[in-house]
Amino acid sequence: MDRKRLFAVDAVALAVYLAAATPALTGVAVHEWLGIGVFVVFFVHAVQHAGWVADTVRTALSSPAPARVANLALDALILAAFMVVTVSGLLISGAVLPAFGLYADGYYFWDPLHAIAAKALLALLLVHVVVHWKWIYSFFKKRGSDARASRADAEEADAEEADGRA
Repeated sequence: MDRKRLFAVDAVALAVYLAAATPALTGVAVHEWLGIGVFVVFFVHAVQHAGWVADTVRTALSSPAPARVANLALDALILAAFMVVTVSGLLISGAVLPAFGLYADGYYFWDPLHAIAAKALLALLLVHVVVHWKWIYSFFKKRGSDARASRADAEEADAEEADGRA
């Protein structure tokens, strides 16, 4: 898959998550609906990286590389925390569930679980970004060099046209 598309989905997922993670700024109803949006974008992210997961699981079983296995474990922890946040968030919902005419009991169990899992997810996502900083850096470095190269090509074409060489 195209690196730009992968990065775009990853960036949107992170941005929507960060917006959803601040209910004090967005309000609870917006927080809940953004949470549904995060779930959708996260699902797209997971589908995009399914090949990597399958390859990593396969190689982890045959010849484990510590870095890949650690990355897979980190991703598994993120998935578990994300699922706990999603399920507990739906079960304490004051906007999404009532919009569908539903109500869930157990607020005093699900609310603290949601808060703890959300904080764990934020910490795990921070570690995930730090672990992938080289990929992010190389993405922007490559994009910068591509932009400089295309600018240089355009300037050269302009010079050739001005000289009458084109």
